[in-house]
Amino acid sequence: MSQPVIEGSAPIPHEAIAAWAGRCLERLGMAPADARLLADSLVQASLWGIDSHGIGRLPHYMERLKRGSIEARPEIVVKETGPATAQVHGGRGHGIIVAHRAAAVAAGLARRSGVGAVGVSDSSHCGAMALYTRPAARAGLVAIAFTHADAMAAPFGGKRAFFGTNPIAIAFPRAGHEPACLDMATSSIPFNRVINARREGHPLPPDVAYDANGDPTTDANAARALMPLGGAEYGYKGYGLALMIDLLCGPLNANPWGATISNMFTALDEPRRLGAFFIMLDPGRFAGGETLAATVETVARALAAEPGSPLMPGDPELRAEAERRARGIPVEPGLAAQMRDWTERLGVEGVEGLPAALEKGD
Repeated sequence: MSQPVIEGSAPIPHEAIAAWAGRCLERLGMAPADARLLADSLVQASLWGIDSHGIGRLPHYMERLKRGSIEARPEIVVKETGPATAQVHGGRGHGIIVAHRAAAVAAGLARRSGVGAVGVSDSSHCGAMALYTRPAARAGLVAIAFTHADAMAAPFGGKRAFFGTNPIAIAFPRAGHEPACLDMATSSIPFNRVINARREGHPLPPDVAYDANGDPTTDANAARALMPLGGAEYGYKGYGLALMIDLLCGPLNANPWGATISNMFTALDEPRRLGAFFIMLDPGRFAGGETLAATVETVARALAAEPGSPLMPGDPELRAEAERRARGIPVEPGLAAQMRDWTERLGVEGVEGLPAALEKGD
């Protein structure tokens, strides 16, 4: 779900942020096409209001590129393992670049065989999973995507971090509208939201995190483990999903699992070796395929007519995107300082629409 815009955030045109990010990534050795793809993907997440996975993550990614724990120009290897299956070896490249490639392979298999199942190995953090399911559904497929991460969330009944936030995304085509798209973590909140709160000095919501003693906390700096989705009472649901997604993305693809994955934010010199898993379906191979997109729209209208006018999953992000395309992406002071630092470190200048303060350190 999208996150609230915090007062005091300065909006910047999304085109300027994408141009700045692309130039920075090229300076760090990425091929121009990959640099633009990564920049556009992060900006897209920010446009959706998913600030936990948006442009705020770029300084971290750039630090890893500089240290070499993410390969700027990876050798990505695609191996088809059956009529409807494939393995994508990420070559320690950036997870978003690898995942876009894997999603395209899965889509191709689905069009050819009716279903495409693709595993990803030796990759890194691949961002918001809707980046891969929405385009596939827009093209008429049903798309399902999973990924995992290092220990950030406690298992149900536990108090220490063991699993990642391990998200799942599912998207369906919808006639006359953008796809219906669920994209959710299996933890209470994404851990990147904790990082953002630490950077900007904000508190966390109640009942989403534990401190080092296993007690609930709203202090982002004290948070050591997220609660599973469902919290202290019903968290067995989020915990069960997190475990199964970890097995699907980790051991199935010869990647590490849970507590054996290197830490995203402290082990900056170590490659992540993360996995992902994509399943795509051609609706035309099933009885309801011809009318599926129209039926999804019918369901959406029926929901909207219910008391409270419930939205379809993914619609709040579309509303956020419309507003942010018009007004700009909010950039909070801590992120602005990081952007200014990287601008100076990499010597990036003359980005149209980027505030002078971010270019010159004013």
